[in-house]
Formats: sequence, C-alpha cells, structure tokens
Amino acid sequence: MAHPSTYRPNSRFEEWLDARLPVARVMHDQFIVYPTPRNLNYWWTFGGILTFMLAAQIATGVVLAMHYVPTPDGAFLSVEKIMRDVNWGWLLRYSHAVGASMFFLAVYIHTFRGLYYGSYKAPREILWILGVLILFLMIATAFMGYSLVWGQMSFWAVTVITNLFSSLDALIPGLGSTLVEWIWGGLAVGAPTLNRLYSLHYLFPFVIAGVVLLHIWALHMPGNNNPTGIDMKTTRDVVPFHPYYTMKDGFALVLFLLLFAALLFYAPNLLGHSDNYIPANPLATPPHIVPEWYFLPFYAILRAIPNKLMGVIGLIASIAILFFVPWLDSSKVRSTTYRPIYKWFFWAFLVTCIALGYLGAMPPDGWYLVFGRIFTAYYFLFFLVVMPVVGRLERPLPQPGSITEAVLGHDEPPPLPPAAAKRARPVESAL
Repeated sequence: MAHPSTYRPNSRFEEWLDARLPVARVMHDQFIVYPTPRNLNYWWTFGGILTFMLAAQIATGVVLAMHYVPTPDGAFLSVEKIMRDVNWGWLLRYSHAVGASMFFLAVYIHTFRGLYYGSYKAPREILWILGVLILFLMIATAFMGYSLVWGQMSFWAVTVITNLFSSLDALIPGLGSTLVEWIWGGLAVGAPTLNRLYSLHYLFPFVIAGVVLLHIWALHMPGNNNPTGIDMKTTRDVVPFHPYYTMKDGFALVLFLLLFAALLFYAPNLLGHSDNYIPANPLATPPHIVPEWYFLPFYAILRAIPNKLMGVIGLIASIAILFFVPWLDSSKVRSTTYRPIYKWFFWAFLVTCIALGYLGAMPPDGWYLVFGRIFTAYYFLFFLVVMPVVGRLERPLPQPGSITEAVLGHDEPPPLPPAAAKRARPVESAL
C-alpha cells in the first residue's frame, strides 16, 4: 500500500547512500512504518515464519551441498558420512530434512488461511498467483531433494514419478517415452538423472527466493487483507508494522521453532520412511512406495483415477486449479466468517485434504480406494461447483463498517488515556 515516506537519514553517509541506493528508506517504509491492519490474528504470522524457514533451508542446503557426492555409488554413502564424520553434520542434515516438513506445514496453513479469508480476491490476484507458484516450486524442489538421499524409497519414488510422463504416449505416440528418456538421461534412472536432480535442487531455492520478493512486493501494493476482509479506510484502521507485528511475528516464530526443535532433537525420523535408510537397489522394488507426507494428498488423487493419463492430469490439475481460484469464487464477500453456507463447505474441504493425506499413505485397494475417489471428487467439486454456485446463492451476514468497528465494537474515537482524561475534567465541569 503506497504511503508517504517518513525516513530521515541520521548522518551524512546515510544521506549520501539514500541519494544513490535507498535501501534503508525502502526497509524503513516497507518493514518499519508500513501501515498494517490493526486486527491481524496469529494466522497472519506464518508469512514471516515461511521467510525464516526459506532462509534456514538455503543456509543448511548450501553447507550440505559442500559434502554431497552426486553419483549413484557415492550419494547414499556421502549422506551417511555427513551424519557420522562431518562436524555437526547430523544437525545440518536433520535440520534440512525436518525443516522441509516444517516448511510445508507452514505453507499449507498459510494457504488455507488465504482461502478462508479470501486473500485471493481483487486486488490481490497477482499476490495469490505468485503464492501458488511458490507452492509449485516448493513441491518440485522437495521432490528433487528427497531423491538425493538415494535410498530405496527415494530411488523408486523418482522412478515412479518421472515414469508418469510416459502417459503422454496416449496423446502423441512416442512423446512420453522420449520425454522420460530425456529426464533420465538414459534408459533408466542413473547417474545423469541424479546429477540433473542435484543441479536443479540447488538452483530452485534461489528461484523461490526471487518469487518470494515479488510476492512481498505484490502484497505491499494493495496492503494486507485482514480477518474481516474489509479494506483499510482511515489511519485509525492501521498500526505501524514495527513494533506491533514484529513482536507478534517474533513470538509466533519462537513457538514454531519449539515444535521444530522437538521434532529435530527427539523424533527426526518420525515423518520419514525407514526404507530410505537402505541403499537404492534397482533390482528390488519396495512393496509399498510412499512419498513424503506433504505429497500424500496429491499422490492419493493420482492413484484414485484408474486411467494413467487421466491420473497425471488430475495430479497436475489439483495444483494448477489453485491459480484460478480468484475467478472461480463468485462471492463479493472476502472473509468466510460472514459466509454461513460456504463456511461448511470450506471445513469439509479441509477435512477432505487431511483425508487424502491419510489415504495417500494406504494401499490403493478396497475401501481406501473407494474413499480416495470420493474425496478426490469433492476436492475438484469444491473449486468447480461450490465456489461459483454458493457465492451466488448464499446471503452473507452483515459486515462491520470498518476495521476499527470490528475491533472496538463501534466506530467512535477511542477513550482518552487516564492522564489526559484527568486534565479534561476541569474543562468539562466548567462547561
């Protein structure tokens, strides 16, 4: 949100630098005095948490890359060497692995918050699209990083997922097989595949960082959304970002890091799979291939569709459909708080995503497969039917007139501080 700059250089050097490269002015205006809605709750703190987690993943990843050997014979052993022989290597490796899970936990909470409070609606469509692009890049980066361990589960996950491109042969004969061979760098997953995954896994986090900067820029143009979904109207509706939200975000980050530390030090392998501690063996397929937990909902959608090509299309569509949410939702009300009918469909959608995550870890047969198809159907119906139709039919609840009214219960000037009120009494009695 554009606002007049209040930055004042405190020295001649700052004046000289401000005239040539106004970094301090930008940081002051966008992260210190930036006007922020006064009613943001703790769901809004995950943006700052995600920024911290991205920095942590890049830092630990760069150091791990210094010791990693991207060859089929050396990959698994180099990871074990990091764990045993590199000073604090176990901490780096577990921080990076557990950090990926915490990163996805935060981004999923951040995404569902945006869906609930309508943060994708005008004028924030570009902000939402960039956020979905970040999610897509995160999924690709995490998949490539998971493969680098070169354990049984990693190797066969790469084999199965990359082989899905062969389904394109049903559209254009030979296209899918050629694409798979190009990805593999040969006729099977091997050294060229590992090198390509390693290179891209190192590159993509920096691409994500660039898109995050655009995401923040797109956020600061229209300003933050808020729990009421009402635009900021006056200066009474806002507070400066610092110290109010820096302290709030900092407190939330500490709580988040406590959960991170609990997993890191007491259960670092809780969210992983034991088969990944077995070196990759191209001649022995695991009885049940299970990806990391943050891929499970999409994996369940892939397996719920019996046709291979349609399953791949469903997998891609389950993420791509998020790009179109700003135009699929027909309601003029942003916040689900004021949408009594849509609210129930939203919570059913949340349950659906959790259920798909569970079903993705189960064998694709029997009732698991039946429920997988039911929840997959609702996943897409929520976007393609519920959002367009319910928005036109439901009658929203009355909304407050302003953010101040929603916070204070009325839109009158706040009471004077006690000292000021005491000084005002003689004037009132005289009148």
